[in-house]
Parts: sequence; structure tokens; C-alpha cells
Amino acid sequence: MSKKPYADSKRHELQRRNSLHPHPERVTDPLFETGPFFDRRDAVQVKYEMLRRVRVDGRSVTQAAGESGFSRPTFYEAHAAFEQSGMPGLLPVKKGPRRAHKLTKDVMSYIDEQLAIEPSLPMAELAQRVHERFGLSVHPRSIKRALNRQVKKTP
Repeated sequence: MSKKPYADSKRHELQRRNSLHPHPERVTDPLFETGPFFDRRDAVQVKYEMLRRVRVDGRSVTQAAGESGFSRPTFYEAHAAFEQSGMPGLLPVKKGPRRAHKLTKDVMSYIDEQLAIEPSLPMAELAQRVHERFGLSVHPRSIKRALNRQVKKTP
């Protein structure tokens, strides 16, 4: 029986969770040759072992980072995150804005006013008006999504 389906599903899950090591082929730490528990594709596990190698085994940052396929700056980022949050600090954090940060209450009020005056106003024109009024570059789809969120919140 092949181990490939498990390997493929684990790789898929690591990728989905954004914790797939970007360069698993660069991991040369002998620990990752010892058996199925250590997986060089798992960036969280590799980062933890990189930190452990320095703290417990006394390896240099340069050596541990190199054997883990990461850079020294990545070591220091992982170290700071681990010191602050422990293991959860090594989990990947979704990058980018968490919400429609440009579309504040004031901007949305303005958009609502414009649509009340001219309900069939195209989103591109609305984005242009927002730019002229507030100096913000907002994509028309972002405005549409924000308006859809408003509709969902209305009971």
C-alpha cells in the first residue's frame, strides 16, 4: 500500500493553511531524515526545530537557519513570535487588511448618499467620486462588497 495519498493530502493541508515550507529541499537538518514524524514540508515544525537547535542544542543562528532552509532574519522573526506567543506564534498569519479599511463610516455614508440620489450609479463612477471627495483609491468591487455586507446586516 502506498503512502502517497497521505503525503498528498498532508501537503494539500499544509498549503491550504499557508504553512507549507517554501523550500523543503533546502532543509538539511539530520533530524528531518530520521523518520516520518519530522516533515521538512511543515514550516511550523521546521521553525520550531530551528529555534530548539539554537536554544537547547547550542547551534549558531546561522547554522540552524541554514539547516532549516530559512534565512537569519526568518530565524529572528520566528524567535520573537515564539517568545511572545509560544507555538501559536509560529503559525502563519494571514497577510493583508482584515477588513475594508478604506471604507470607513464617513465614506460609506457618502456612498449611501450618492446612491440615494442616483440609485443606478455605476460602481466605477462611485469609486471615482470617492476618490475625488476623499482622495482614496477604492476598487469598484470593494464598494460593491461593502454594500452587500450592509444589506446582510440589515434585519
